[in-house]
Amino acid sequence: MTKIAITGKGGVGKTTLSGTLACLFSQTYKVFAIDADPDMNLASSLGIHTKITPISKMRDLIKERTGAEPGSSFGEVFKINPRISDLPESLSINYDEEGKLKLLVMGTVDKGGEGCICPASVLLKALMRNLILKKDEMIILDMEAGVEHLGRKTAEAVDIMIIVVEPGLKSLETAERIKRLARDIGIKEIVCVVNKISSLDEDQFVRSKLEDLGIKIIGTIPRDPLVVKADMEGKALVDYPDSEALAAIKNISKNILEWEG
Repeated sequence: MTKIAITGKGGVGKTTLSGTLACLFSQTYKVFAIDADPDMNLASSLGIHTKITPISKMRDLIKERTGAEPGSSFGEVFKINPRISDLPESLSINYDEEGKLKLLVMGTVDKGGEGCICPASVLLKALMRNLILKKDEMIILDMEAGVEHLGRKTAEAVDIMIIVVEPGLKSLETAERIKRLARDIGIKEIVCVVNKISSLDEDQFVRSKLEDLGIKIIGTIPRDPLVVKADMEGKALVDYPDSEALAAIKNISKNILEWEG
């Protein structure tokens, strides 16, 4: 099944896109929605408001699987290939009664005290490898503005990376940086979704800039007050059938399945 990574500058709407695509695809496929963004808002975009402990903060689990305490002193020996095959099922939260859409909240590692190679980061990357390389379900990754959770071999198995942009140079500069990082680790299919478009001038501006960057557009989403309403009411966008943004994301979901580069 398709493995999709969604990224972009903070505030551009990537989590709304990730959650809505996950809901739409789960109507046909089994889906794992992975929250790999430090802000960890994917649950609320699905209308889930129970308190969730991210995997990166599960100290007992990390110690059990790696043999070392999170935050352990530099040089301590721990397993770099921990057993994780059971974790996607045991740690996920069901969005629906049938379990067609499951949510996993990864969390992040505090690099200031632990560095990049530590028990928690090893467990997260091993879990990500298992999800992308081993699982048959569709995978949707809601990522930060980068490729932090993806190692090279894991990234090579991502079918498509979607960079969400909005009208504005800062968003486009972030898209350029993400494209460069993604290419460096082997992601081949990199496309953009243009969000929050409210005029023809905005649309033309973004299209011109993305053409200069060599990034193809897989869809556009209009600025829609129902997106704000869904956020205020703590519901998924699919709960608002009259949403113009929802209609646009439905078209994007079809384009993803038909994408051939």
